[in-house]
Formats: sequence, C-alpha cells, structure tokens
Amino acid sequence: MDAKVSARIKIPPSQSNTTASDMNMRILGLDVHRIVCPVALVLMAALVGYSVSDPVNAGLFLNKAKDWTINNYDWFYIISGNAFVLFCFLLVLTPAGNVRIGRGETKPEYGTISYFSMLFAAGMGVGLLFWGVAEPLAYYSGWNKTPLNVPKDTPEAVHAAMGATLFHWGLHPWAVYCIVALVIGYFAYNKGLQNSLRSGLQPLIGAAHKGWIGHTVDIFTILLTTFGLATSLGLGAMQAAAGMHYVFGTPNSFAMQAGFIVFVSALSAITVGAGMHAGIKLLSNINMAFALGLLVFVILGAGVVSFVAGLGSTTADYAKYFIPLANWVNRNDPEWFRGWTVFYWAWWASWAPFVGMFIASISRGRTVRQIVTSVMIAPTLVALIWMTAFGGTAIHQAETGIGQLAGGIQDVTLTLFWFLEALPMAQLTSFLAVILLAIFMVTSVNSGCLVVDTLASGGKEDTSGFQKVVWAGVVGVVTLVLFIVGGDDALKAAQAGAIALGLPFMALMFVLMLGLFKALIGEHQRHQHLCSQR
Repeated sequence: MDAKVSARIKIPPSQSNTTASDMNMRILGLDVHRIVCPVALVLMAALVGYSVSDPVNAGLFLNKAKDWTINNYDWFYIISGNAFVLFCFLLVLTPAGNVRIGRGETKPEYGTISYFSMLFAAGMGVGLLFWGVAEPLAYYSGWNKTPLNVPKDTPEAVHAAMGATLFHWGLHPWAVYCIVALVIGYFAYNKGLQNSLRSGLQPLIGAAHKGWIGHTVDIFTILLTTFGLATSLGLGAMQAAAGMHYVFGTPNSFAMQAGFIVFVSALSAITVGAGMHAGIKLLSNINMAFALGLLVFVILGAGVVSFVAGLGSTTADYAKYFIPLANWVNRNDPEWFRGWTVFYWAWWASWAPFVGMFIASISRGRTVRQIVTSVMIAPTLVALIWMTAFGGTAIHQAETGIGQLAGGIQDVTLTLFWFLEALPMAQLTSFLAVILLAIFMVTSVNSGCLVVDTLASGGKEDTSGFQKVVWAGVVGVVTLVLFIVGGDDALKAAQAGAIALGLPFMALMFVLMLGLFKALIGEHQRHQHLCSQR
C-alpha cells in the first residue's frame, strides 16, 4: 500500500490483539467470560457424565443421532463441502483476495516452513498417520464397501481407492478450515471484534452478535472442540499402545493407553504454556522433520521409481474421480458414501472451529489470496505425496501378497505397523511412527486448547500461560474420564455426538460465508476509493 494512502486510513487503536469482552470475571487466577465459560463447563460435565454413566445406551442414542443426520442430510453435507471449495476459489479470483488479514502494514509473523509445519500438524497430521495405510487399502479390498461400488481387488479398485482417499484429504476439508480461519482472522484482526466465530455474524445481525446468539456460538464451539479432541486423543492412545505391543512387546493394556493420554496431555500443557513461538512452533517443526524422515524411509523402501510413477497416477485418479465423488444424486454406493464421505465431512466440521481459529492466529500479515492458496494447495500436495507413498505401497503389498496386508485389514490400529514390517528397518520406522503419533496429538491438543482458552476468556489471546495449561488439563481430564469409566464405548459415543453437531455447524458456515464476502468486498471498495482520492 502506498505510504500516503496508508497514512489516510484510520486504523482502530490496538486493543490487546482483539477486543476483549467486557463481561469477564476473574476466578482462581483465571480471566474468563462470565457466561460462556461456566455454561460450557456445566454442559461439558453433563455430557461426560451422560457418556460414562451408561456408555452403552449413551452410545446407542448418540449414534442414532449421528446416523440420522448422516442418512437424512447426506445431500446437505456434500453440497456444503462443494460450496466451500467453490467459495475459496471465488475469494482467490475476485478482488476480495487482495485484502490483508491484519491492520495497517502487518507482516507475516511466521516464515513459510514454520507456517506450513503448523498447518499440517494442527490440521490432520495424526489422521494421515492413522489412515494413510488403512484407508486406501480399505477401499481397495472392500473393507466396508468400495467407492462408487467398483469391484474390489481389481485394477479399477486401485485407482478408485487412491482417488477417493485424496478426495477425502484434499481440497474439501481444507476449504472448511480456510473459511473459518478467514472469518475469525478478518473480523478479529482487521475489525477489532472478538476473536470468535460469533464476530462473523456482525455484518448480518449487527450488535446482536454480542448477546446470547454469540454466546451460544462460542459455547457450541468449545464443546465441539473439546469432545473432538478427546475422542481423537483416546482413539490415538489405542493405536499407540497396540503399535508398541506389536513392535516391542510392551503390554497392550489399559494402563499403557491411559499412560499415553497422560503423556500427551502433560507435554501439551508444557508446550502450550511456553507459548506459540517457544512451544508450538518448535514442536511443529520437529514433527515435520520426523514426518519427512518417515516418508523418506517409506519411499526408499518401496522404490523411488514406483513412487514417482504413483504420484502421477494418484493425481490422475483424484482428477478422474473428483466429480463422481462430489455428486450426491443417485449414488450406487450409498453405504460407502454415507459411511465414509459424509462421515468425513461431518468430522471435518467438528474439527473446523479449533483448526480454523488456530490457522487465523498464525496467518496475520498474509492476504486472503495467500492464505487460501497456502491452506488449500500445500496440504493437498502433502496428502498427495503421503497417500501415494503409504497407501499406494500398501495396496501393492496386498496385490502381491507381501506381509500381513496380503490378507487385507484385520485390525485397523495395527495396519500401519504391519505395513512398515514389510519394509526395511521396520523397528526403527515403527518406533518413529509411535513418536510421530504422540507429537501430532500434542500439536492438535495445543491448537485446540488455545482456541478453547480464547473463547472461554471472551476473545482474549493474551491470557496467562497458566490459564492455557488449565485448558490442556481439562481436555486431558475429559479424555481420561471417558476412557477410564466408559472405555471405547464412551469415546465412540462422544465422537458420535461431535459428528452429529457437525450438521448445525455446516448450516452456520453458510451464514458466515455470506457475512465474510460482504465484508471483504466492502473493504476492497473502501481501499479503491481511498486510492482514487490520492
């Protein structure tokens, strides 16, 4: 921006990052919103109590709610996912993409490598590690049906499996994250409004976003984030314990699983308390280095030539199957379609509030166009490389009868370790996979805790390290209580509840998109007007 023009723009005074709520109170050394925080904690305790008091019936009820939303609104989920991708491309192609997130001449706070590392670690690193082998193999072998009802264990199934896997981990989920990030980033860092999704409602409902409508959005987001993280952490503990048992012979016991949860929660508390730079940025960079190391091991073990050929093939498969998989009309694979694609879209919605807010917090200084292209394209390329290396090689093992994957998927928590067993240096790579799983979980919990802390404190980002540690403890305690008292049934019940809540969140996203686009176009027009008056 020209210096003369910049000088004529009235920039609101700094207000401790964003406008903090005037409805806060201090209790036990914590600075929290007097309505959002206590109501969220009461509802959280009630939901945990319900899940653990009768996990079987709770699971039945919440799974019925999940199945009802997926079976009756599958069309809405798919239309929504497609609309989010198109909206992101619209932002790139229109003048709205020129708007910079942040006031004045704000510069990016993080370099490109650190920025991408934090995006990847917070967004779906743990999911790629868990499903990178299992998902393509599941589609190929017909474990819970095949995409578009292609015949299993055939060359056609190979291409459909790789195309469908990348469809689930490519542009669509990152479009959801990106829109949430832009909504929060623009209204918080450009307009000085509260650091919350509620601020995206301001262009449409005015000051009413500060009242109970906004409180409800914040409470809803806190619950969605907490239970989404808790279920992921609990299920991750099961995979880690199973992997350690298989590779090193340690007990695959309840104590080992609970120990993993405690370890991740403790490390999360340490790093989130240290702050974004000292803790989360450093851990994300370390994690990316470890992930790159594991990826290189797999590529070398499987063969560089076959990997390079697989990259081209997977890219073509993604392009070929993109439109058929994005279609929701007259599908011939309703069971697979609802059990995988619609389930994923609901799960991404449950993760979107905290991943999106985390992305917003690290994206200041970048334009809307830069954020969209970074958030949409870079992770999709990473997913392409990762799924080709892990999923493509796993299918090759199944096709050629190599190792235990020749029999297909028998235990999804062990699929990654069976895959690595058939490659060189299996013990080293398996141990590295367990370490990666733990660190990916730590970075996800970190980003979630920062979001919950911000919402519970009325939009503040500068709360004490102690307060952030408290929220890391809350996530750990919720996970442990669900896990210890209710076990797998309680965790899956909580997961079903989080997925059911994805439906109203998808509806909210359309309202937020409308408000964001209206505000961005207005911002661009004001900028153009100022430039014309120079």
